[in-house]
Amino acid sequence: MKLFYLSVELIIGFTLLFLLVKILGKKIINQITPFTFIAAIVLSELLGNALYDEKVGITYIIFSMSLWALLLFIVEILGQKVLFFRKVFEGKPSVLIRNGIINRDQLKMNRMNINQLQSLLRQSETFSIREVAYCYLEANGAISILKKSPKQKLQQEDISLPPQMVYVPVTLIRDGELLRDELIDIDQSEEWLINELQIQNIDDYRNVFVAEWMEGDGLFVQTFDQV
Repeated sequence: MKLFYLSVELIIGFTLLFLLVKILGKKIINQITPFTFIAAIVLSELLGNALYDEKVGITYIIFSMSLWALLLFIVEILGQKVLFFRKVFEGKPSVLIRNGIINRDQLKMNRMNINQLQSLLRQSETFSIREVAYCYLEANGAISILKKSPKQKLQQEDISLPPQMVYVPVTLIRDGELLRDELIDIDQSEEWLINELQIQNIDDYRNVFVAEWMEGDGLFVQTFDQV
């Protein structure tokens, strides 16, 4: 008998979940905003707890999921109709890089460091900060990148260009700390790096927020004052 009731609850829960996703739209699946992410978790918890709690009946499942879906639907309507609520519920993207310069204040506000920024850039097929003109951190944690003009993807008419060697940028300084292992990897010394910095009028590497070296493109540096 218990298996029968469990089967009925599962079927009802499955049907309700299917209908709710159809009604609420794909945002609840993609979790576009932190709010939709939390909403999806709570919705799954409501269903899961109701199914495996013997004291909870089918009525509770239908009521709780329907009420939660109604609240989400109201929030979506308010977000579509009223700009104020849209900003509150969805937030707005943060500009992490503007005109090629890292915005350190925005990194701090979003609890990010330079390592995490570089990781997100690599996941977006951007292996060097020097390639980026603008970088936005979206509400769902993803980043959107506008590359500098020379680094943008080739157009159809450009495919006749001869192939060129591809190099991976190496971070030599991060947050004012010298990464000596990376210097060894590119077969260079600390004195060489200091000379490169002095060419750019930087006397102390501890004043450097990030420094990247790429073969054929030289040393890319942004100081704490710049960011």
